Order: sequence, then structure tokens, then C-alpha cells
Amino acid sequence: METKWLEDFVSLAETRSFSRSAQLRHVTQPAFSRRIQSLEAWAGTDLVDRSSYPTRLTPAGETLYSQSLEVLQALQSTRAMLRGHTAAGQDVIEFAVPHTLAFTFFPAWVSALREKFGPMKSRLIALNVHDAVMRLVEGSCDLLIAYHHPSQPYQLDADRYEMVSLGEEVVAPYVKPDADGAPMFLLPGRAGQPLPYLGYAPGAYLGQMVELILKQTGTAIHFDRVYETDMAEGLKAMALEGHGIAFLPLSAVKKDLRTKKLVSAAPADLKGLQITMDVRAYRERPSVKELGKSGVHTNRGNGLGPKRNAQALWDYLVTQAAAS
Repeated sequence: METKWLEDFVSLAETRSFSRSAQLRHVTQPAFSRRIQSLEAWAGTDLVDRSSYPTRLTPAGETLYSQSLEVLQALQSTRAMLRGHTAAGQDVIEFAVPHTLAFTFFPAWVSALREKFGPMKSRLIALNVHDAVMRLVEGSCDLLIAYHHPSQPYQLDADRYEMVSLGEEVVAPYVKPDADGAPMFLLPGRAGQPLPYLGYAPGAYLGQMVELILKQTGTAIHFDRVYETDMAEGLKAMALEGHGIAFLPLSAVKKDLRTKKLVSAAPADLKGLQITMDVRAYRERPSVKELGKSGVHTNRGNGLGPKRNAQALWDYLVTQAAAS
């Protein structure tokens, strides 16, 4: 039995909706249903009355629900104590950050932040986008920093989570220049001579953004995918070696553009080959942590709200966003 099954079950008991709980737990509805079925198989009895709508618990389900709250609360409390030992009393702010942002945006952002906000102890947890979001949902970080675009929003409940904008990021195509400083490969290419393309692996968030760029441009782009990875830094390294064109965040290539190690692969008359995304910070609302119904939604610390430094940082970010 996995604790996430209990968390799924508690969510279902509180929302009375498989689809809504699947959204909140960031899984597809079929996957969510399978996890509830796995829990029922472990329990050896039906926990959910599927003949009713909204969903109701069976008597066995009601019993497990109350026990689940206690088990999850105990686990969260134990985890908080263990984390307290690890932190050794230090007020460390924990950030869950997708890999690309961890390499590109985050280091410069923290440097600027320390100059204006002041000294800050931080811990970076670099993950893929899905796992970074789940860190926030599971209460395993103070802040999630992630890209946002209206076409690919995160299903984070606004009643439970709040957001502040940290800035913008532009993704556009770049390539190594030739000996004369001109692009080695220039878009859009030709049908008979497709351009070598360095792409993101299927499912990568930036890959979805690139697909949107290519759909929105009014010109046919001719590519031959010669390499793929799920990390922008990996694509940048290949582009620097002259292997092809890569769509990269501006924050990843600023220095390379200044030193002319990379140049734009889009001619001036070819419009629409870039996209602008927000960079946002998310956190669980303190009121939810303090007043949560169960161990699933409780605070990770001492039960008195967010860490002092994390709260101070959030207040600063909100003030800065309002002023900009």
C-alpha cells in the first residue's frame, strides 16, 4: 500500500468527484481510478459507492477515511520532526524548480534577490515539471517556480494556492554562426533540404511551447529532427557545436548572444517564431496549511504557518510584482 493512495482517497472523500480529485492530484482520471481500485484491493472491500452521484463512501470507506486522516497527520508530523533535525534550526527556503529554470533563470534571479532582499538560505530541488508541481502539492517545498503559458496552465486550485509573477521568458530559435558571423542554418528551410533540428523530448513543457510556435507561424518550417533531450541546456550544448537549430529560453543564451557564439536562426522578415511565457512562483496559502482538514493539507513546519523567511520572501515578491 502506498501513502499516495490514502491521499487520493482523502481527496475523493472531500471532493466527492473522481474528475475533480484527479485534477487536484495531477493525474488523469483513469490513473486516479486505478489507484482507488488498488486501495480497495489492499483493503479487501469496496470503499466507494459508485452507484450514487456525487460519489459517496461505503461504511468501510468512512472508517478508512477517519483512519487515513490520523495516519497522514502522523506521517506529516514525523516528517516535520525529521526535517527539523536535518535543517538544524536553519530557516532554509526550499524551491522546487523544473530543470531548465534551475539552470537558466534561477541562479541569476537568486543573485539579484540577495542584493535587494538580503541574505537567504535556500535549497534547490531540480525536477521535471510534473514532479516539481507534485512537490508543491505534497507539501515538500516552500515555493514552486515554473513557467506559465495560457495554453498549458497547471491545474492548481486557486483556493488552495497563490501565485506571483517573477518576470517573463522568451523562447526563440538559435544556431551557431559560420565564420562570417551569419547563421549556419536559417529558417524556414526548404522541403528538399530540411534544416537539422535539435528538439525537446516528447512531453517536455518547452517542447509543447515550440509546437505552439510552429503551429502559430504562417510559414511552413522544414525540419529534420537529428537530436532530442528534455533539457534546454542539452540542446544549447549541441547548438553551440553546430549540430542544428534549437529553440531556447533567452536567459539560457544571453551570454552566448553577446559573445556571438549563438545567433538567431530566424530572419527579420519571418515573424511569429518566438513565444513569451511568464515565470511564476507558487505557494500553498497559509490559511489552507493552518486550517487544513487532514494530514494531506497541513503545514510542514511547526503548525504556525509558513517559515518566517519564506513568508518574508513571499511578501517581498508580492510587493515587487505590484510595483512593476
